[in-house]
Amino acid sequence: MNTKSDHKPDLPASNQPRSRRQALKVMGAALAGGLPAVLWPRWRNDRQDSAVEATEQRSIRPEGRGQPAKGPAQTPGARPNILFILGDNHNYETMGCAGHPFIQTPGMDRIAEEGLLFGNTFNTTALCSPSRASILTGAYASKHGVKHNHTPWTGQMTTFLELLSKDGGGGYDTAFIGKWHMPGEGLPEMPFLDLFVSYTYREGQGAYFNCPMIVNGVETPSRTPYISEEDTNYALEFIQANLAQPEEERRPFCIYLSHRAGHPPFQSPEGIKGMYDEASVEGILPDHVDPWWYGKAKRNVFQGVMLGNYYGQYRRYCETLTAMDRDIVRLLDFLDENGLRDNTVVIYMGDNGMQWGTHDCHGIREPYEESIRLPLIVRAPGLTTPSGARRAQMALNIDIAPTLLDLAGLPIPADMDGESLVPILTDPEAEGRDHFELEFWRYFPEQTPTYFGVRTDRFKYVGFERGRQPWLFDLQEDPGEQNNLYGTAQGEAVVAELKALMEGSG
Repeated sequence: MNTKSDHKPDLPASNQPRSRRQALKVMGAALAGGLPAVLWPRWRNDRQDSAVEATEQRSIRPEGRGQPAKGPAQTPGARPNILFILGDNHNYETMGCAGHPFIQTPGMDRIAEEGLLFGNTFNTTALCSPSRASILTGAYASKHGVKHNHTPWTGQMTTFLELLSKDGGGGYDTAFIGKWHMPGEGLPEMPFLDLFVSYTYREGQGAYFNCPMIVNGVETPSRTPYISEEDTNYALEFIQANLAQPEEERRPFCIYLSHRAGHPPFQSPEGIKGMYDEASVEGILPDHVDPWWYGKAKRNVFQGVMLGNYYGQYRRYCETLTAMDRDIVRLLDFLDENGLRDNTVVIYMGDNGMQWGTHDCHGIREPYEESIRLPLIVRAPGLTTPSGARRAQMALNIDIAPTLLDLAGLPIPADMDGESLVPILTDPEAEGRDHFELEFWRYFPEQTPTYFGVRTDRFKYVGFERGRQPWLFDLQEDPGEQNNLYGTAQGEAVVAELKALMEGSG
């Protein structure tokens, strides 16, 4: 990781998709075309040469570090479509394919069954806005500048969407659809996008029902009551407009579909609302969590979750994820039915984890595993073999941008801290990273102090700016992070090396 600007403390099926012309009229902007529906389609050499020429002017990684992987994705001219789906506050264990005892997530399970599941995925800053900026830029928060939910998006770093876009030289039709949720004056200017659908309602958090949208700068009423369905409809319309173009004029598409689901206050549509009313939370929520009084004080975040029955809130949370998953199924069905399955990479990920009473905490921010671990599943036919596999290598939110550029055959800029996951997608024995950094900056009114840390395959060290003793956990022997080794003989044997990793990175 490059030098930080901050000093580290010395710490011991609803609407029918429209035609292209109709979509243009509704969306208020031209939607360019996409990609022939064949396995890893061949991109015309003149367009690829144009993309390479444009990116040669940018700063590229040194030789041997983060270069595009060899293999099917790097066949000259290969240009897969990309569908990146982002959930909100999604605990990594809360999927059927991750072994959750009652949640129904057939869409996520299908991506995992037809692709693979990463079992060790993390964010680098356990907070929504910084994590979302890290996903877009491939960089730590200390570099892209969105350090917490009150620091604005600066646009000081180029997003992967711009690099993939026609204006950025990548040759893709690009769309950002759904929750932006980074501070600033309204939505940012992103003229390179063919479609930008988001909302500023309720400080960018939006609403589950009848959320007013902003479509390419135009305030637009929600056409469909439930927000996950509405966002998905825009994605389906974008793909259909792409398919409506003559085959020889189509370009590949990249859609960034960002859902509200997983964020309180939890609400679900008819058909899903109440489906988990009788589900048992035994063995899911910790034993010390009672249904009525837990979460009303201490280090927890109010967020509306502290009202009413805590067990019920957890069940409602799961229902929002199932509602989102229903629209993931719609997308997968559409891709498969329209011959796009074999040349479209589908990725689902969460922006951060979620604590439901573990360590006597609710929410995010704290650098415990439940807060920093994310779900990550990938379907990339021709790359992810065998189907239904799992990967144990570390993956990070900052790895998404370089991975998508790599899949598109584009160079990875030197200012990205992340690494492409394509070698791990194609080879289960590929070497992954051995550590990454944790960053967090305190902001009012939350009480979690500023901290910096490092996590390796085995250990986690976190130093706090003030008010807390450092943490040092042996995750191999103590996966529940119950025994702080800092200050012990066992801890002293490893803490210097862990601090050196942090110093070496920053």
